[in-house]
Amino acid sequence: MSDAPLPLNSEKAPPLTAVQWLICAMAAIGFAFDIYVLLMLPLIIKPALQALGGPTYTPGNPAYVEWARLLFFVPAIVGGVFGLLGGYLTDLLGRRRVLTASILLYAVSTLASGYAVDLKWLLILRCGVFAGVCVEFVAAVAWLAELFPNPKQREKVLGTTQAFSSAGGILVAGIAYLAATWANSLPAIYGSHEAWRYTLISGVIPAIPLILIRPFLPESPAWQQKKAAGTLRRPSFAELFGPGLRRTTILTTIVFASSFGIAFGAIQQLPQIIGARDNGHKQIAEVAKEAREKVIADAKAKGEKPAEAKIRAAGMNATDRATAEVQSWQEFGGLAGRIALAVLAVMIVSRRTLLRVFQIPALIFVPLLFWWISRSLQEDTLGMIKVGIFIAGFFAVAQLSFWGNYIPLVFPLHLRGTGESFAANIGGRILGTMAAWITLTLSAPAAGQPASPAKLAMMGAVVAGSYALIGAICTHWLPEPAATVHAQEGEALAVARS
Repeated sequence: MSDAPLPLNSEKAPPLTAVQWLICAMAAIGFAFDIYVLLMLPLIIKPALQALGGPTYTPGNPAYVEWARLLFFVPAIVGGVFGLLGGYLTDLLGRRRVLTASILLYAVSTLASGYAVDLKWLLILRCGVFAGVCVEFVAAVAWLAELFPNPKQREKVLGTTQAFSSAGGILVAGIAYLAATWANSLPAIYGSHEAWRYTLISGVIPAIPLILIRPFLPESPAWQQKKAAGTLRRPSFAELFGPGLRRTTILTTIVFASSFGIAFGAIQQLPQIIGARDNGHKQIAEVAKEAREKVIADAKAKGEKPAEAKIRAAGMNATDRATAEVQSWQEFGGLAGRIALAVLAVMIVSRRTLLRVFQIPALIFVPLLFWWISRSLQEDTLGMIKVGIFIAGFFAVAQLSFWGNYIPLVFPLHLRGTGESFAANIGGRILGTMAAWITLTLSAPAAGQPASPAKLAMMGAVVAGSYALIGAICTHWLPEPAATVHAQEGEALAVARS
């Protein structure tokens, strides 16, 4: 059996078996759960910081900015390091075994995070969530790619199952909305009914079928056969930078980072931009004000003095509902983009061209959208923001699905998990997620000055635009899979001759 990257062309694929359908279902749930637990943070970060740090932890406050940067970036670094190790272990120990361990890690971490007693524990548990997710994504893509060797079938399976990542984003926005709506009806946690805690805890629900079923699904036949025959080469990080793979590794890492940078530099900052209490979006501030006034009026009607904590919680929950509704439009746009990529992946031969279909519009549209948002927060523009973030999600999120289709084509079997983990974790999870840290740092107000959501939106436009520009330029040199295969074959021939 060849150790080359997966083939580009093949005969018509046979129909899926019952086991293959189950594999696809579990993969779809896994990808959905990955994004579900990751995208919780933009939705819960503001109320969580205020609850665990104190009411003075408001956007723009130095302590708020410091912890927001930590919660966005430190888990990404931890996830990147563990994801890199997980990719290596995926090639060394097998895809299925590493998948199962990663599911257990992030299921336990996301459940426990809902019970965090302070910001340090929330940070530690979010690191556990990221570590599990980063490992799971790498192992799942390698596993799927090798279970479906027919190229067209593989493209459809990878594209379709990854589309469910956006379903996870839609679901978490919906759950956050429901948690904010029904928080007072749910069991109290530490004597309070804070919607952000229920949103975090809900992340364990999709993990249940994965934990029960995935350990019993088949291992990658290609990996298993080589392991049994004793011909599986040991993975090596150094080999990623050998003559045949150096260009592929470096460029894939850079362009992968650009895809994540667009999302984390701007799009994932939208809830903080429009949900700021005093100077966020005008229409959301009005909704929160009405909710606080209703609590006060209801208490006075009963002849009671309204509790300050209850007034504050009502305002935060109303803001959470409104921002979750807006953010859900981005997730619907991302879902449409992932579906579009899945369709185009089997129609467009050139991988560079396929990426540019989404990359170039994102380069133009996302910075312009956030520049416009920065100038229209005090106007009745919430409906237009929903449409704009849908379009931004369409072009930006589709790029994230691209990598699951591209990477199995350019790394050989014994390096597939290792190569993907380097690009996805060093590139996406660390360099890409760093965009959130940069945006928050550049938008932090001077000492004694109030927070400026408009400045946050403007810096988001600059950071996302910079990442998108770097990605668009570097895509010019991104290797086409066929060229990569030929380079690796030539290197192998040269080694054999020597």
